[in-house]
Amino acid sequence: MSTNIEIRFTVNGSPRTVAVPPEMSALNMLREVIGLTGTKYGCGEGECGACTILVDGMSVNSCLLFAVDCDGRKLTTVEGVVNEPAGARVRDAFVQAGAVQCGFCTPGFVVQAAHLIDTHGSKLDPETIKRGIEGNLCRCTGYKKIVEAITAAAQEAR
Repeated sequence: MSTNIEIRFTVNGSPRTVAVPPEMSALNMLREVIGLTGTKYGCGEGECGACTILVDGMSVNSCLLFAVDCDGRKLTTVEGVVNEPAGARVRDAFVQAGAVQCGFCTPGFVVQAAHLIDTHGSKLDPETIKRGIEGNLCRCTGYKKIVEAITAAAQEAR
């Protein structure tokens, strides 16, 4: 039986202190300990992108990150991303373009797309978007509408 470890970090702008087992993933901490369920469990292997979050501004698969490695860091989940201008634009563009079908992959795509817009700004074109979302899988849409939605959100950011 493992002993819980106390960690301190910021999630979506709010400081948090939690005690977690050393083997717990950041994904499980977010969902089970903190109650932020927008981040989804997909594959558990870092292949699908459903669990994408930002850690210190970098896109990360939260299923591959130990919760204890979040100590002292800044985490942003889909709940926090949609409260920022780029994330809100992406969310709205997904709805307008019909880029949401079952919706399971959408939170990971929204986080990744907002990150792309924040990092590439006006240089974001469809090819860069396709490369930027390579780690996010969707079984429903065929990606065309997703790329269109991200392109529209990026153009609106200009």
